[in-house]
Amino acid sequence: MKSNYDALGNYIRLVDTRNTDLVTEQVLGINIDKYFMPSVANVIGTDLSKYKLITKGKFACNPMHVGRDERLPVALYTEDEPAIVSPAYFMFEIIDSSILNEDYLMMWFRRPEFDRLCWLRTDGSVRGGITWDDICRMKVPVPPLNEQIEIVQSYQAITDRIALKKQINDNLEATLTAVFTEIFSAAEATEQTKLSELMTFGNGKSRPKTDGTIPVYGGNGILSYTDQYNIENAILIGRVGAYCGSVYLEQGICWVSDNAIFAKSKVSIDEFFDYFLLKKLNLFNHHVGTGQQLLTQEILNNIEVAKPNIEQIEIFNAKAKAVFQSISANRDEIIRLQELSDLLLSRLAG
Repeated sequence: MKSNYDALGNYIRLVDTRNTDLVTEQVLGINIDKYFMPSVANVIGTDLSKYKLITKGKFACNPMHVGRDERLPVALYTEDEPAIVSPAYFMFEIIDSSILNEDYLMMWFRRPEFDRLCWLRTDGSVRGGITWDDICRMKVPVPPLNEQIEIVQSYQAITDRIALKKQINDNLEATLTAVFTEIFSAAEATEQTKLSELMTFGNGKSRPKTDGTIPVYGGNGILSYTDQYNIENAILIGRVGAYCGSVYLEQGICWVSDNAIFAKSKVSIDEFFDYFLLKKLNLFNHHVGTGQQLLTQEILNNIEVAKPNIEQIEIFNAKAKAVFQSISANRDEIIRLQELSDLLLSRLAG
C-alpha cells in the first residue's frame, strides 16, 4: 500500500456553499472524537446566512485548535438533512469518488498518526492552527477502490458493535435518570442545601507524558491513557472551554487533567447519586466567561439544590450499582472493540 501514497490535495477540494437562503438553523460543531455535535457557541443575534451549508458526503474540519488539542477535529457528514458549520471551518469534498471512498478517507483521518502529523504542522499561535495547504500536502495511501471498500466494511462491523453497546448503556443510564427523578422529585420543594455539603471538589493536574492503560480525563471525557492515577471512584467535570460542565463517572482509577474538576461524595461511599445530580444541574449554565467558558470549585460549591434524604440516597445507589455492573461490562467490551478498530486503522499505512 505504501507505493500508492499520494498528496491528499490531489483528491479533495474546498467547498464554500453558504446558508444564503437560511435553509437551516441547525449549527454543528466537531468534537475531538471526530463526530459532528450540536454547537455550544452562542449564536443569538448571529447572521446565520454567512455560515457554511454542509450536506451529505461532505467533510468539515476546525483548523484552529490543533496545537492545543493535539488532534484535528474533522468529520464526514452523513445525514440527509443539511446543517451549517462555522464560516471558519474548512468544508471539502472528494473530487472523484470512483478513486477515493469517503468512508475510507474518514478512517484515515481517525488514525493517531494523522493527528500527530497535523500537530507537527501547526503554526505558532496560542491554540495552534493548521492551513489548508498543509492538509493538502499530507500523504494518504490510495489502494484500488474495491480494497478500500473491503477495509471500510471490516471497520464498520466493529464500529457498529461499539455503537450498539453505547446505545445499550445510554438506555440503561436513561432508566436510572428516570428512577433518580422519581425518588428525589418530591424533595424539590423542601429544605435547600449547597453542593459543598454533599461533595468535595478538586482540580486535576497536567496529564503525565507516560503511556499506559489508565484513562486520562479532560473536559471531553477520556483524552488518552497513562500509567499513573490521581483519583479513584470519582465524578469528573469539564472545567474550561466548550465542554465545561460535562459530567463523567469513573468507577476505577484514573488521571484527572487540569481541564477537569473531580468530585467525591461526602455522604456515601458510592458516587451514583452525585453523578446523576450533577448531570441534572446542567452545569454549563453556571459557567463564567464568554470567550473562554470556565467552571471553578467556588461556583460548584455554592450551587443550591434540594436537600436529599440520606436513606433515599442509599436506596438509589443500591439500584444504580446493580445497573452499572452491566454498564461496566459493556464498557469493557467497547474497549476491546476499540482496540481492534485502532489495530485496523494502524494497518492502513501498510
